[in-house]
Amino acid sequence: MARARRKGAKQRHQPEPQVVAPQPVVVPTDPYAEYADREWDFAWLPEEEPEVVDERALHALVKSWRHGRATRSILDVLQDAYIAIFSVAMIGAMVINVIVGSQTQSASCDTAACLNGRLLVPWGTFFAIAALAVSTARLFGPVLASAAEGFWLMEAPIGRKRILRGRLWAVVLGALVVAGLVSAGIAGIAGEPLWVVGAWAAASGLVASGLVAWSAWEQSFERVKALRVGQAVLAALAAVVLGTMVAVAAGWLHIEPPAWARVVPWALAGLGLLMTVFFTVGAHRRLDRFARTRLTSGGSLVSGLQGAMFGLDLGLARDILVDREAIERGHVKPVPGRGLGAQALVWRDVQRLKRFPRPLIGLAGAVLAPYASDAIGLALLTPFLSAVALMFALVPMLGALRVLSRSSGLARALPFTTAQLRTATFTVPAVLALVWSLATIPAFLGVTGGLQRSPLAAVTVALACGVAGLAAAIRWQTAKPVNFAVPMMATGAGAVPPTLVFNLLRGFDVAALVSAPVLLNADPIWSLAIGVVVLVILRTGFNLEEMSEQAKEQQKLLDAEKAARAR
Repeated sequence: MARARRKGAKQRHQPEPQVVAPQPVVVPTDPYAEYADREWDFAWLPEEEPEVVDERALHALVKSWRHGRATRSILDVLQDAYIAIFSVAMIGAMVINVIVGSQTQSASCDTAACLNGRLLVPWGTFFAIAALAVSTARLFGPVLASAAEGFWLMEAPIGRKRILRGRLWAVVLGALVVAGLVSAGIAGIAGEPLWVVGAWAAASGLVASGLVAWSAWEQSFERVKALRVGQAVLAALAAVVLGTMVAVAAGWLHIEPPAWARVVPWALAGLGLLMTVFFTVGAHRRLDRFARTRLTSGGSLVSGLQGAMFGLDLGLARDILVDREAIERGHVKPVPGRGLGAQALVWRDVQRLKRFPRPLIGLAGAVLAPYASDAIGLALLTPFLSAVALMFALVPMLGALRVLSRSSGLARALPFTTAQLRTATFTVPAVLALVWSLATIPAFLGVTGGLQRSPLAAVTVALACGVAGLAAAIRWQTAKPVNFAVPMMATGAGAVPPTLVFNLLRGFDVAALVSAPVLLNADPIWSLAIGVVVLVILRTGFNLEEMSEQAKEQQKLLDAEKAARAR
């Protein structure tokens, strides 16, 4: 009975089913129906005088915001200034010592051919500096602004002239000073008289500043074709002068300098002064028309290079420049590869060189390096200078080696060892280094009036310098970035990784090591032997991770063989 009563109670408390009424269908209406008859118009602001914004005050506000968050005291700044002044004085004393020593060594250049060839050194330096000035100015701007300034200042409704005019004049004056000092140093090392050094320093400095001002003028119109043509013409003139200097010093060509040749540098200096004034004033008047994208593009490039130089990584700086140049070039037509295995990598280098043969121009210039060095009386340093010139010429041809060295994941994805990858990627540069060695044999024979060697010794020295340049380029491209996770070394500039100071020397150290026996007047076969050993070491790479994996694999095979024998 109790169970039946409880069951009935449960039945009495159950809720009755509810009937859901059907929902009415909502017809969508136009949400803008109530605004159909409304007249739309602009809401003008009250007629009041707009507040005048001073560009200089706005820029000063940004500077004060930055300076207010400085993390260094005045004592730190004075200490850094003392170190900088001491370093400049020490390096300046070293440069002056080199120039004085070169002036003393120039007494050995007493033949008419050598003296006439040396007279062309300032000409080649002048055209080379001018080409470099145009190239650098076209690459960076030359007037530039940071990304923050482009966002906060260039977008504001203010004039840009007060912000940019200081930068325009600074870059023009900087080109004047730097070009003048470089030209004076090279002319002094070549053994030129003091008045010749001063004349060509003034000519190079003023023409370089005029070309930079011209680049700024072209930047205001966003034009670069004229700058490219000017750069190509100046570079071609520098190469022609260098070749003529070699031919004159070797006695293949006889040139008597005319009497009016002494007036030429002063005339060039006057032309440079006119260009500097005219184009700087013209660019100054057009500062408000400089495109913001062009200004910030140069600023972002400078920021990237500053980050690379923070680690003293010249390879990374070059990668940034190559990336910028590739962006400007746009795209290329894809070409199918050829070959199987490692031969495909070799063929890709050939296709890349055929598509973009500009590095061959640098290789041709490197061929002239030993001839020019002998022509100006630097026969003792010719092997080292030749190896360094070849290193700079081969670095652009080792792009694949650079990528595979820095991208370990990509290298592991290919079914090759490190030695096979490196051998395939520097095969084409090795062939070009051999061609360079054969082309420079006459220079090491002493045809330009330098150090006389026997044919066998000349061939050995040429091959040793070729191996030195190739090994230096491989070392320059395969060097690992700075590891900031290692224990630091305490210096006056703060904590520094031990390998940071050697980044600027990579490549040069290998060139000096291989060419040292020749510089010490030893048998050149030792240089060739050292170069081959260094090349073999760089080929293997000494990849610890790969060696560890190979050791583990060998251990597994050995354990499997022991287990099979035990059965």
